[in-house]
Amino acid sequence: MEARIAILPSPEAWAAYERPNSPGAAGLRSMVERAVSSGGGVLAPVAEADGLVWLVPGEAGLLRTTLEENPRIGWVQFPWAGVERFVESGVFGFPVVFSCAKGSFAGQVGEHALMLILTCLRNVSRQARTPRWDPVDPRSLHGRSVTILGGGGIAAELIRLLRPFGCRIRVIRRRPDDVEGADETLPPSALHEVLPGTDVLVLALALTPETRHVVDSAELKLLPEHAVVVNVARGGHIRTGALVDALRAGTISAAGLDVTDPEPLPEGHPLWDDPRVLVTSHCADSAEYVARMFCERVERNVRNLRAGLPLEGVIDSAAGY
Repeated sequence: MEARIAILPSPEAWAAYERPNSPGAAGLRSMVERAVSSGGGVLAPVAEADGLVWLVPGEAGLLRTTLEENPRIGWVQFPWAGVERFVESGVFGFPVVFSCAKGSFAGQVGEHALMLILTCLRNVSRQARTPRWDPVDPRSLHGRSVTILGGGGIAAELIRLLRPFGCRIRVIRRRPDDVEGADETLPPSALHEVLPGTDVLVLALALTPETRHVVDSAELKLLPEHAVVVNVARGGHIRTGALVDALRAGTISAAGLDVTDPEPLPEGHPLWDDPRVLVTSHCADSAEYVARMFCERVERNVRNLRAGLPLEGVIDSAAGY
């Protein structure tokens, strides 16, 4: 079948979501156009389109209006993995197949997660902030117990990277099927049971109403005092005040955060001043990598759409990711 694909919104809408490690609007649009053509699709005005590539991780109201006015659109591709901005808008109520980039950026994000884990265990943040000779005993990752919240592409990549360290790996996920390489795959109800035996807690899951503040005061208190917490998912997974309190009380030993709540983290926030905390400003993946991986997914999905095959990264509308 022919796949007539529109690309929206305008570059002006992109400006509100641009960050230093995001691909530029004009360049990304040009790359997406080539991806659509490489997949055998035809670029079309939205009024004539069967599918729509949405270039920003927001503007839910505009997308809703677009779908209302163009009922022939049967597929929408989002640019990033997170789609929480669209859940409350009712967009997922349309009879449309929605897909996102989940899993596409797992390579670099998994690598970043490993870096944050090692930084926390080996006191790199403290060492970097100390302008004098100040030896600190490091801790090894070898043989540690790692609990990963989330069983998607980032978890799979991190598990692969952890293999040489001989870690015991537990994955907590909503779906019951096992994650390859994990020693155990457990349901969310098992979280409190496994936290006391967790050396490294990694958050790599989608943000939904059920997972917001999945790590709060109660969860942090269950971790052993030597535990480190790493978040490469969304800032809203951790209640920030509870994390600050846990660090001050010595409930946990360190935190590595690529995402925060609020985001950006304001200047003067106590997390900036804590030498046990490393904050990387939501930059786990590079602009070049994001654009390339996203366009490869667009190309494959356009090809699959034409062939009547399942699309990659399809969103479960009920689950919200």
